[in-house]
Parts: sequence; structure tokens; C-alpha cells
Amino acid sequence: MRAYVIGAVAGLFLAPSAWAEPTDITVRVLSKDAKFIGTSMGGMRVTVRDAQTGEILAKGLTRGGTGDTKRLMHLSAGRRAQLSDPSAAKFETTLDLDAPRLIEVEAYGPMAQQQAAHRVVSSQWVIPGKGVTGGDGWVLELPGFAVDVLAPPAHVKLSGADKVDLRANVVMMCGCPIEPGGLWDANKFEVEAVVSRDGKKITRLPLRYAGETSQFAASLPIDAPGTYDVLVYAHDPSNGNTGADRTTFVAKK
Repeated sequence: MRAYVIGAVAGLFLAPSAWAEPTDITVRVLSKDAKFIGTSMGGMRVTVRDAQTGEILAKGLTRGGTGDTKRLMHLSAGRRAQLSDPSAAKFETTLDLDAPRLIEVEAYGPMAQQQAAHRVVSSQWVIPGKGVTGGDGWVLELPGFAVDVLAPPAHVKLSGADKVDLRANVVMMCGCPIEPGGLWDANKFEVEAVVSRDGKKITRLPLRYAGETSQFAASLPIDAPGTYDVLVYAHDPSNGNTGADRTTFVAKK
């Protein structure tokens, strides 16, 4: 088998068969309710394998842009319209198949936001010589938000009636920005911190848009020393899309 990969992609080589036919596969990963995940977010790590034997047939990264916003967000077309254009990030490979195979594709990432990374898996039958490239190719949808807790620091010194600044950067998984009134509207998302001290939950605190694109913040009152665990999540009530990140800090007198 020979694997052709667009961009910085590693191919795996298997023994060729006299009956094998080149079969092209194009894989794209779409951020839920947003755009394609590509180079700007470190790409998605794609693994193509035989679903019945586990044999790895190809692997690599999606490369390219996030795609055309108008086309993707259905401003002038229906939900069944083609979503991709030539700029949309993808992983491409050519498999030499000598028989129909049930193929599994796994995508993991985004690779530049490891705290938000997770995987999606899809499978379908692929026939030798009958590629999966038409339209958008093989599209996997990755749910979630890329949430990155930026503050507080690891250690906080108490001096009385203290407050700790909480701040998080929240974007769609494709890296698309969030702001009030924007295409991804900050006013329609819930961003909240769940705070525990020494293993006991003490409060839930909403984070508000902080005046900078994709930035959310709040002030957390601290009235006792201890080890604090802060989980910040973003949630879209309209479709259930959810992402989270967490941090810990130690408060001492």
C-alpha cells in the first residue's frame, strides 16, 4: 500500500497486491455549528484503519483553512448544500484496496489546544476504486468549545477580604471567535465556573464577556485558605454543544 498525504503527513506502506486499486479518501473535520478545523488550530490527527482487523492504513493531519463562512453558516444555502470549498482543511490519502473494506476514520484534536482535544470516530464501507472524495468527502463533526483557563495563577496569598480574578479564552473548535452580536454570539452562550475547595464544591459563578474577543471573566471571593479546583465550561443551550477546561490554585495566608 502506498499513502499520499497532503501537508506534513506520515504514510504507512504495506505490501502491494496485484489486484489492488487506488482508492482516494478525503477527510474533513467540522467544528460543531462552526467551520473546518485546520492549520490555525494545529490540525486534527487523522487515523484510517480497517474497522474489522484494526490494521492502520494511513495517518496524518488535516491541513488548510477554516473554509468559506457564508457557505458553512448557511447564509445563502440550505443545510444540504456542499459545505467545503478548495480552502477547507482536509487530510487526503490514496489506499490500494484489493477488496471491499469496512474503513474506520478517527480524528483527534485540535492539536494546538490539547486541553480541549478529544476524538470522533466514523466508519463506512469503501469499495476498491470507488473513492470517498465527492462533495465534502468524509466529514466528521467534532463537538465542543476550546476553553482555555488563563487565570488565576497557581498560588494566591490571602490578606483579608480577597478576590481572585478568573479569566478564560473561549473559541469554537475551529478557532472561530466569540463576541456579542457576532456570528458566534457571546450573549447566547453560558460560560460558568464550578469551584471546589479541598474537594468540596463551594460555588458556581458565571463568567461574563470581558470586552475582548473570546475573553470571559469573573471575580471569585476567597474567604479561606485551601486548594481550589476551578472548572470553567462553555455551553450552547440551543444545541447542547459544550466544552470545558480546569485549573487548580492554592490560597495561603
